[in-house]
Amino acid sequence: MKKVHIVPHMHWDREWYFSTEESRILLVNNMEEIMDMLETNPDYPYYVLDGQTSILEDYFAVKPENKERVKKLVQDGRLIIGPWYTQTDEMVVGGESIVRNLLYGIKDCEAFGSHMKIGYLPDSFGQSSQIPQILNGFDITYSIFWRGTSERHGTDKTEFYWESDDGSRVLVQLFPLGYAIGKYLPEDEEKLTERIDKYFTVLDTGATTENIILPNGHDQMPIQKNIFTVIDKLHQLYPDREFFLSKYENIFEQLEKQELPTLQGEFLDGKYMRVHRSIFSTRMDIKAANTRIENKITSILEPLASIAHRLGFEYPHGLIELIWKEIMKNHAHDSIGCCCSDKVHQEIFNRFFLAEEKVDELIRFYKRKIVDAMNTEEEADRLTMFNFLPYEREEVVTTTVTSKLTSFKLVDKDENEVDFEVVDSEVIDPGLIDRQIVHYGNYEPFIQYTIQVKDRIPAMGYKTYFVVEDDREFAQTEAAADKVETDFYEIAVNQNGTLHVHSKELDKSFDQVLLLENGGDDGDEYDYSPLPGETLIYSNEVEAEVSVKQNKYEANIDISYQLEVPAHLADRKEGKRTSTVDVHFELTLANHKPVIDVKVHLDNHACDHRLRALIPTEIASSFSVSDNQFGLIKRDVYDEAMDVWEEEGWSERPDAIYPMLSFAGLSGDDYGVSVLTNSTREYEIVGDGYDTIAVTLFRSVGVLGKEELLRRPGRPSGIKMPTPDSQMLGKLTLEFALAFHEPDANAGRMAKDYTTPVECYNKIPHDAMKLNQENIVTPLSYSFLEEVTPAAVLSTLKKAEKEDRFVLRFFNPGEQETEAAFEVKGDVSAAYEGKLNEQAVSPLKVDRNRLSAKVKKNQVQTVLFE
Repeated sequence: MKKVHIVPHMHWDREWYFSTEESRILLVNNMEEIMDMLETNPDYPYYVLDGQTSILEDYFAVKPENKERVKKLVQDGRLIIGPWYTQTDEMVVGGESIVRNLLYGIKDCEAFGSHMKIGYLPDSFGQSSQIPQILNGFDITYSIFWRGTSERHGTDKTEFYWESDDGSRVLVQLFPLGYAIGKYLPEDEEKLTERIDKYFTVLDTGATTENIILPNGHDQMPIQKNIFTVIDKLHQLYPDREFFLSKYENIFEQLEKQELPTLQGEFLDGKYMRVHRSIFSTRMDIKAANTRIENKITSILEPLASIAHRLGFEYPHGLIELIWKEIMKNHAHDSIGCCCSDKVHQEIFNRFFLAEEKVDELIRFYKRKIVDAMNTEEEADRLTMFNFLPYEREEVVTTTVTSKLTSFKLVDKDENEVDFEVVDSEVIDPGLIDRQIVHYGNYEPFIQYTIQVKDRIPAMGYKTYFVVEDDREFAQTEAAADKVETDFYEIAVNQNGTLHVHSKELDKSFDQVLLLENGGDDGDEYDYSPLPGETLIYSNEVEAEVSVKQNKYEANIDISYQLEVPAHLADRKEGKRTSTVDVHFELTLANHKPVIDVKVHLDNHACDHRLRALIPTEIASSFSVSDNQFGLIKRDVYDEAMDVWEEEGWSERPDAIYPMLSFAGLSGDDYGVSVLTNSTREYEIVGDGYDTIAVTLFRSVGVLGKEELLRRPGRPSGIKMPTPDSQMLGKLTLEFALAFHEPDANAGRMAKDYTTPVECYNKIPHDAMKLNQENIVTPLSYSFLEEVTPAAVLSTLKKAEKEDRFVLRFFNPGEQETEAAFEVKGDVSAAYEGKLNEQAVSPLKVDRNRLSAKVKKNQVQTVLFE
């Protein structure tokens, strides 16, 4: 007899077109009904609380007195919670963010009992190929999701194993019709039969056993109180089937007995369900904020706090968890997808604003604690430069020194003078530094000098310089130039503001680099939709204002112009350019590095359009390379399903618009070109020969959902709600970089270097926020650890949540297995191979304070050491 597992649940979007507070009011009501049913009806065995603990956090903010009720239901196995903190997006959210989502979600569950051991993501817009590895890192071997699969991945069944490149795998139960097919099941027999017949046709076809799932829930749906009446009706209508209330784990017990196919890779097919391939660029201001903050936490804050803890200071677990949870509230698929109402986007933006404030201030706090405690009797002011990569770096660092001195020199602890150049100076009111200065009548101004210093900075550590009075005159070598020449490049700016780049290393030139492409966007917050037959607008005929300056350390290129575009779709259809986007590129090239830093300031005055920057490569590769969580992924530059999507009735056209996390590029036999990003995370390979990288700068749309899009026929996604803020009118700043390199270059390491800038702290005798001196002494220069083999990419360095251990996490984005080795500067008493959940698996041999581990292709490794 076929068995139908009816699983009561609710899918809880904390926010969407409605606000968090609106959903919280419903949540309080729904939770009371759920607990009452579980406590008073023994025949109602289970309820799944959507796999995310943020629901409980929202509920207990209103009803803290009910914690014990919840705890009892969880411990009795009736109320099923976790494992996530929020149901994360998988495509534009970083690896460490997804790991912390599980880490803190499971931690929340431990206060009440156990967590659901299923990677439950029923509505994420696509599935990352690295999810099995991440789930296995938390001892989770089951997965449930909906979107992104089709039979071309290797099976037409809804139950299969899913494997990452490193061999990690999970058993998948797919929701082929989504998580809401059992919502509001009617008692009316005719209506019930009409619905269920349609479902059984699909569910039975995909199933490999006699068991199928009927999820009884929907978005914000209250508990279905008449479910037993409905079940009685189902028994009468389908006497050859058994219907009963169940939980997801029960069906996995049956699937474990089956021989099932194994699938690999990411799932981004929009054949049977929409995955929204171009949602990665909606509300680029929010997307860029997420990228920037993720990188600040993992590349700067956590390593800095680890260094500080190694030197004797307290590690700020509580503050860091607070920051992570602040941004993870934004990582739910609707929230980071930015397919929400304007008022919700404002709330999302505000969370990112607060999170970045916390991050920036905590970074400053720990830099200050370390520098304040330095072992010196020298009374001079100090400048300390911090390097958070596990190798020594030679860098040109642009920073500020605030002083009353009219001239000074920088001297290290060994009295070696380091060369620097003053590029700017500004008089600063002392009240801006510390009100106590002017409180006692001292109005003598300070001077804030912007300087550039080139030096070598220790691996995962810092170096300190004293600011010593001097009588020299500051000399500036910066001069205007017609073109730039560095150790790696010769660059000239064309009249239209594009670059002519000659790579000395490759002995090859690239022209029209950073040409802008503009086209209409008749889509919604979910998807880009071009105007049929429109002629795209390019910046090839603009008249750019250009300024080029170069000193002994670096070159700066300043490019400004107005790109004329239609003000709205009506003008675009008539070919009228009635508005503008103001464009300002600031390019920085250190003389000694093969990376071109790009900062673009945009001021958009037009609606309903998309703007992209083009990087021509002349590489005719069949695939692009970009990164996903803890690895890289190759994707076809042209999806062959484009030829058949209409006749096969796909839900959306499979355009090769893809997400990246920190880089994307093309590589050939002779060279490669990569875009490194600290902002936008969307790209497409375009051009007649598919040899140009198109990086999306922003999309401008004015509606949450719209029907009958050119590339997405049929019903609206979401709802038809005006969202004028998503037109992206006003100013936006994005940061990315370009690298033209050898074909075997490690773009993952280049991207990590780019997103991990050197941090500086200038200690002077004044600060508005007073701190008492701690009984800790720190050295003037320091290195915590250093890599021995330059193979892996550092993910983060942090202190373990529960043990007095450090967590060193790294991954291998290369094609071959490698060994990663690190030398800790200090005695290592014990080391372990660990999991992503920070649990030790097995002891590691420590040889002269060296830690090493084999790392497979696209594998992440965690080492715990004391």
